[in-house]
Amino acid sequence: MMLSETQYWNTRSVLTLAVLWLAGIYLRSPVLIMPPLEPAISSELGLGQAAAGALTTVPMLMLSIGAIVGSAVVGRLGSRSGVALGLVLIALASPARGLAPPVALLFGATVLTGLGIAIMQPALSSLAHVLTPTRLALAVSVFMNGMYTGEFLSAGLTRFTLLPLTSGDWRLALLFASAPALPIAAAIILIRAPVDAVTHQSVLPRVALVPDWGNRKMWRLGFLLSASSVLFIGTNAYMPDIVHSSGTGAGLAYALFWFNLSQVVVSLVMLCVAQRLVLKRWPLVTNLFASLVGALILVLVGGSIGLGAAFILGMATAAQLMLVVMAAPYLAPPGETARMSAGIFTIGYGLSFIVPLISGGFAQWVGIPWAAMLPMIGWAAAMTPLALTMRLPRTD
Repeated sequence: MMLSETQYWNTRSVLTLAVLWLAGIYLRSPVLIMPPLEPAISSELGLGQAAAGALTTVPMLMLSIGAIVGSAVVGRLGSRSGVALGLVLIALASPARGLAPPVALLFGATVLTGLGIAIMQPALSSLAHVLTPTRLALAVSVFMNGMYTGEFLSAGLTRFTLLPLTSGDWRLALLFASAPALPIAAAIILIRAPVDAVTHQSVLPRVALVPDWGNRKMWRLGFLLSASSVLFIGTNAYMPDIVHSSGTGAGLAYALFWFNLSQVVVSLVMLCVAQRLVLKRWPLVTNLFASLVGALILVLVGGSIGLGAAFILGMATAAQLMLVVMAAPYLAPPGETARMSAGIFTIGYGLSFIVPLISGGFAQWVGIPWAAMLPMIGWAAAMTPLALTMRLPRTD
């Protein structure tokens, strides 16, 4: 029986959104699988606090540096090839971390894993524009929901599921978590764009391979992205030390579970309200304030109250990241989504590497593990004026 045009579009669109969602899982999961594996890795390889935290923060540096590479890949090969290339690199490099020792191999594979994610992220924003030109906010919300689901599966469930399944073998856990990236890459190549998307070119002109560093909105959004990412990535990276020193909740596994579950919850809400919130100032201000309050309570109070504060922190940082990522396709000129996104990611994730790394050194210097949160809270607070004065086009 032949499908009608409406039925065909609905079937194709569901499949497209499903593939975007699956690809989104790998935007963070290869990074955030490391905190639950960190105790076993540190014990076996003798890593200190700063080195263990770097297993999570180094990929954020690559998200910054590699975002420009991702924009160039989109410009040369197209957004579809960019996403597929990033997934293949993740599938190969992420399990290669399990070949350590030597420690240099562990960090080398970590760098390549971050590069794969960095190539994917601007390419995925551009691909969403190509595959769903009339449903852009929904498509971005969907792959961001996939990203947060991947974060939850990695940081929140690894200690409950994957480690018991592999008898505590962190190397096998990395292999099992990475393998599905290959069939997802194949699906990205095979999924078809709608007929009316032919005018939405996935190949950028040669002159637009790098970000426009004179774009003030790009810089502001990049700094706002850093405020949420610094708190989220830093809290995940140093959660073992926060839990140990402050007695947060019932232990590391539960703290990571609830912290990362919060992001899945808010991303589901954003599927319904994203179109009404994108390009508005008050959600940016509200999310930044809520994340600061949650981080302070997590550090200063601890216990079950701290666990609840971590949930609020996770929700606020997730909503903020989604709103910033959604803004890029609306603010970028036609065909330059990847270029605009790459600039935002370069700025935001570069700071998301530098600030948590300094925070870890600060905690070691003062001899108080939970003090790693203080410079990150200070940085996020310094971004408040940007949120208060951000000027964005009005949306209906």
